[in-house]
Amino acid sequence: MDRSSRFHSRGFAPVVALAAAAALTLAGCSSSSGGKKSEEGEAGASAGKATTPRMTVALVTHQSPGDTFWDIVRKGAEAAAAKDNIKLVYSADPNAGNQANLVQNAIDQKVDGIAITLAKPDALKGVVAKAKSANIPVVGLNSGVSEWQKLGLMEFFGQDETVAGEALGKRLNESGAKNAVCVIQEQGNIGLTQRCDGVKKTFSGKLQTLFVDGKDMPSVKSTITAKLSQDKSIDYVVTLGAPFALTAVQSLADAGSKAKVATFDLNKDLTGAIDQGTIQFAVDQQPYLQGYLAIDSLWLYKNNGNYSGGGEQPVLTGPAFVDKSNVDAVAEFAAKGTR
Repeated sequence: MDRSSRFHSRGFAPVVALAAAAALTLAGCSSSSGGKKSEEGEAGASAGKATTPRMTVALVTHQSPGDTFWDIVRKGAEAAAAKDNIKLVYSADPNAGNQANLVQNAIDQKVDGIAITLAKPDALKGVVAKAKSANIPVVGLNSGVSEWQKLGLMEFFGQDETVAGEALGKRLNESGAKNAVCVIQEQGNIGLTQRCDGVKKTFSGKLQTLFVDGKDMPSVKSTITAKLSQDKSIDYVVTLGAPFALTAVQSLADAGSKAKVATFDLNKDLTGAIDQGTIQFAVDQQPYLQGYLAIDSLWLYKNNGNYSGGGEQPVLTGPAFVDKSNVDAVAEFAAKGTR
């Protein structure tokens, strides 16, 4: 009997529950992104530490060097690990083949659990199957909400990127936008593609797609600047990450464009830009919560046999809008590096 059938035979109904709500009060540890030390401080006092046997869990993401988004994911994961008596082994590579190799390394090390992102799920099918054959539980986070069950992962923590994109498209309509450009910083990343596709589905205006090299920020700036200079009718730039939104603001100035900027995801500098009005709004998927819940779920599975979402539904951490009307409510947490 497979896991899903066994679960239902015991009378458990699928429930989408945030089993680790205590994440909001736990300490966030500083982390690095591509060698860049996080500048934010600690996130508060720890609520205690589990006395269960020591576990080793691998967190393997598609982080690109310099992308501060992953600092926040990692802080959440480290807070859960500290609470649960877990040794957290973090590794990342934006190249899907290299990411698969990192997962294989975790399998070879006989870790007790693996949490992965599925930006390019096809490249990870084989190694996920190997982890399952080795009886290592695997959960997903952040990217791959449409693919996690197909690959046989136990649970998933993140937002539905298509739904998030649709919500942003509606927000563009409300703002009166007519000609927007959606900037994708990594070609082939399924989550990023779903965001722009979602925007296109609900946006009543014209939506263009612009691909940039997210690993080269000067190139990102020049590419957006060139696009804005070429098409003066663009009235909104939609970016898919906080660093790219802040760079887009510079591109507007260089191109002499009157377009506005909206984005997915937050960081400390971005909340300041929203407060100042240089960025209109952001879609927040709560990356700290994603990291925290993914690691905590593996502890819960090992020590209590729990499946968040009943093994059938993802645990959604977004989307939610942050704009000038509510940015003050999250700014203090962003300053600590947890939002």
